[in-house]
Amino acid sequence: MVKARWLVVAVPAWMVVAYAGAVLLIPSFGPPFIRERLAEMPASVVAHIAGGAAALFAGAFQMNAGLRTRFLNIHRWLGRLYVVAVCLGASGGFALATRSQGGLVTHVSFGLLAILWLGTTAAAYFYIRRGDQVNHRRWMIRSYALTFAAVTLRWYLPLALVAGIPFIDAYQAIAWACWVPNLIVAEWWLLRPVRAQAPYVAV
Repeated sequence: MVKARWLVVAVPAWMVVAYAGAVLLIPSFGPPFIRERLAEMPASVVAHIAGGAAALFAGAFQMNAGLRTRFLNIHRWLGRLYVVAVCLGASGGFALATRSQGGLVTHVSFGLLAILWLGTTAAAYFYIRRGDQVNHRRWMIRSYALTFAAVTLRWYLPLALVAGIPFIDAYQAIAWACWVPNLIVAEWWLLRPVRAQAPYVAV
C-alpha cells in the first residue's frame, strides 16, 4: 500500500487497540455488557480482546510493504505474534459468539467470523512455510480483512444508533456487515493483477 492508504488502515486499527487496552486495564471502562461477559467468561473475553488487539496492532505493520522489506526480522516476529494472537482472539471469539446479543443471527455470524479468521490465518501460515510468498500474501490480506472487523463494527454501530435504529436490530445487521464487506473488498483488491502477484516476504 502507498503510505496514505496504509494510514487509513493503520490509524483506526491502533485506535481500537488503545480502546481494547482501556477495556482490559480500566475496571470502569467500556459498555456494561462487556463487563457482564467479563464476569461470566473471563478467559474468553480476555483472549478475544487481547488477541484481537495484538492482531490488529501487528497486522497493521505487516500491511506496509516498505516496513516489511526494510525490517525483515521484525516482520517475521510480528508475523508469529499475529498468528498466536489470532488463535487466541478467534478461540475467545467463538466461545463468546454463543452468548452474543441478538440471538441466532449474531451467534452464527460471529461464530463463522471466528472460524474464517482462524482458517485464513492458518492458510497464510501454511503457504509461507512452503515458501509460497504470493499465496501467503493473499491469505494474509484476507485474514487482516477479518481482523479489521473489530474496527468496522465500531464505525457502523454508533452510526446506526445515531440514525435511530434500535440496538438489537442494528447489532444483528452489523454482526454481518462488519466483516462480509471487508472480505469482498479484499477479494476485489486481490483480483487486480498487479496487486495479486506482488511479492511478499516470509514470516
